[in-house]
Amino acid sequence: MESLEEISEEESPKERHTSSTPSWKLTAKEILATKTQNYFAQTKRAANILIQIAFSIGLSSIWRFPYLCHLNGGGSFILVYFFMLLFFGVPLMYMEMIMGKCLRVDNIRVWKQLVPWLGGIGYASILVCILVSLYNSIIITWSLSYLSNSFRYPLPWDKCPLVRNINVTDLSCLQTVTHQYFWYHTTLNASNHIEEEVETLVLNLTLGIFTVWFLLFLIMMVGLKISMQTLIFSVFLPYIILLCFLIRCLFLEGATTSLRRMVTTEFSAWASLDLWRQAGGHVLYSLGLGMGTIILFSYKSGGDNYAQVASLVILVNLVTSLLTTSIIFIVLGFWTTTSGHACIKQSVSKLMQLIDEGVLPQNAKPPKDILLLPTLDYIKWINSLPGHLRQKVIHLSPSCSIKVQKEMFMEGPGLALAAFSQVVSLFPGSSFWAILFFMALLIIGLSNLMRLLEGIVFPLQNSISIFRNYPRILSAIVCLGGFLGSLIFTSRAGSYIMYLFDDLLVPLTLIITVVFQNMALAWIYGAGRFREEMFSEMGRPLWPFSSFLWCYVTLPGLLALLTICLMQLYQGTHLYYTAWNTSGSQEVKHLYPQNSLGWVIFLSILTFLPIPVHPLHQWWSLQDYVAPDPFEKLMSKKTPMLSSMSSQRPKHHSVKSPERTSNASTRGLSMSLLRSLKPESGCLSQDSEKYEGSSWFSLPLLTSLSSSLTIRSASLRVSRQEVDIAGGSEKRKDSPVVKATRYRHATCIPWSEGSHKLGRELTCEVASVWGEIGDLGKCGVEASGPSAVAVEEEVSRLGWSCCVYVEG
Repeated sequence: MESLEEISEEESPKERHTSSTPSWKLTAKEILATKTQNYFAQTKRAANILIQIAFSIGLSSIWRFPYLCHLNGGGSFILVYFFMLLFFGVPLMYMEMIMGKCLRVDNIRVWKQLVPWLGGIGYASILVCILVSLYNSIIITWSLSYLSNSFRYPLPWDKCPLVRNINVTDLSCLQTVTHQYFWYHTTLNASNHIEEEVETLVLNLTLGIFTVWFLLFLIMMVGLKISMQTLIFSVFLPYIILLCFLIRCLFLEGATTSLRRMVTTEFSAWASLDLWRQAGGHVLYSLGLGMGTIILFSYKSGGDNYAQVASLVILVNLVTSLLTTSIIFIVLGFWTTTSGHACIKQSVSKLMQLIDEGVLPQNAKPPKDILLLPTLDYIKWINSLPGHLRQKVIHLSPSCSIKVQKEMFMEGPGLALAAFSQVVSLFPGSSFWAILFFMALLIIGLSNLMRLLEGIVFPLQNSISIFRNYPRILSAIVCLGGFLGSLIFTSRAGSYIMYLFDDLLVPLTLIITVVFQNMALAWIYGAGRFREEMFSEMGRPLWPFSSFLWCYVTLPGLLALLTICLMQLYQGTHLYYTAWNTSGSQEVKHLYPQNSLGWVIFLSILTFLPIPVHPLHQWWSLQDYVAPDPFEKLMSKKTPMLSSMSSQRPKHHSVKSPERTSNASTRGLSMSLLRSLKPESGCLSQDSEKYEGSSWFSLPLLTSLSSSLTIRSASLRVSRQEVDIAGGSEKRKDSPVVKATRYRHATCIPWSEGSHKLGRELTCEVASVWGEIGDLGKCGVEASGPSAVAVEEEVSRLGWSCCVYVEG
């Protein structure tokens, strides 16, 4: 592009002796432009990395990992999780990042291009995203409920609530810590069993989940953009808060013992299949594997150091999980240490202080020998007090548990929220810390849920034309459906149903989806072939051990996890949930009823269904298409032949006689397509011979056959007029056929714009794929595919038939 200095040079010859100055200025401008471009590229790359980190340190690390670690014995679970994170999380995350980087398409089209007959994997991943987003919304609602209560002082979970009817005795709050009581009684209003009061909705949770989905709808409508500074602040703020919490918790009673218990490993616990199942499921859940979000992230982001990005994300995920778990284990140790006689001693001391201050009357003074009696005698003494005084004593009692609590205390999914509500109460100005923490947790949850919804909305907009033309309709449908589907979790048994989703349904569907993804790339497409093609595209080899891990480590491990899940689901004897016993003020374990396990099986099959349905739909569409006699239209067209171009055609496409039309329609041309159409990734080389033997289980012929099934007209129309776009022949509007290049990145341009220009000179190669030119009215977008066949599919889907295929 000409600069102003160059123009002034041409108009003012007198200034030729100063030509070095304009040249220097031009160079400086170019350098400045290059630096600016590099800055924006690096900023975008950093922003995408931060988004990926924020997704991995979200609810999975702060909410889910601590209670799974507590449930499975602490150090044993951490060691197994680290092992699976290293050998499963890193290679699988790297695999999805490379696919998104290479193919540059969303998580639906990426599998249609790699292995067309497994194109339903993308739709299965969307269904998994829907399931995860449904029960993640109730977790955000819980955070919103705690946030709304944080504006009260003193905080409502620090003391037992006052009972309005003084004639009703409720001593259950004294038999547990007030934070657990607040969780089950105030936040959830939980029932005693998963089948009880499912139809009864809790008002505060129903309003909260409506608020969450309404906020998501507004964000999607407005298209809120987050600045780089805001993104950095939202990522590092939770770490600042968690570090403050950890420092404060280290001074609590029993902190050292709790940390020692967290890192203690019992190798006998490794024999538990539940431990391996839950650790493997959490690796997939925490990293977002199988949901399509990583592919979408890599598709939109720049850069190519995905091995470093994957390692960084996994390291941050592990550090965040361990930091959060340390805080919660210390709080659990503090609860158990201060329970029983220690709690009675603390309660008596506080009552005597309140009596001396005149807050309580003298008849509220406990017996002198109360500390020598069993703990239940203290509860009996409180129950013997007059009604109004009894309620006042209960309300002013400390937040500890009079009943002795053991190490396995509070094993349900609300552990993190109850523990953090205890931590914020330890700080002066506890309401401020509560607002700060639960606001950060709400923002993290909303950003994670937006990421999941993006993985649902964006691919569907690309696949369905009405949603692409009216994107707000899809956003409204997704948010409305999400709200209606999430109402089940706001019932009195909703927390138990959410635990059913989190413990059984979502891990099973994730494992099934990732198994098919790994098998499609490593065994069917060929890991060795994929490595060679990535090397030819990127100019450097992939991670050295990726092929071996994809073929012989991750896939067998995933199949073993799937077997464990199916065995336990079939037996159903070791599958239980943690419920709240109101009368005893303690958690109890119940086996899942058979109808609940039936719902898990039904929803799992429903999620898996698109994978076998997609090839059947392709086959059925092909049968519908070939049912009519194709030769009637061909005989009626009577298109003339261009003899001048016959010498440039491939041999298997030359038409020798009219009799050849009927013979070659089902044999010659179809076989030539099978020979020529190898399934190729987007950045892939054209030489198919060098990939033979790259994978011992590669199925090039079967995949080529499935690719050829998507070509609607190639094997049926043989009497065609040919125009060679590589030879620079005349550009005629009435030319019905052009030859297409077999490139992944191909761009449709109007025939009138020429076959060699699209912003720069492009060289085209002749291939065995044919396309028709019709109306010249709709052209000008980019389409991608493993060959020009995918471009033809995209053009056909959009209703275009006017384009020349050139290299993009």
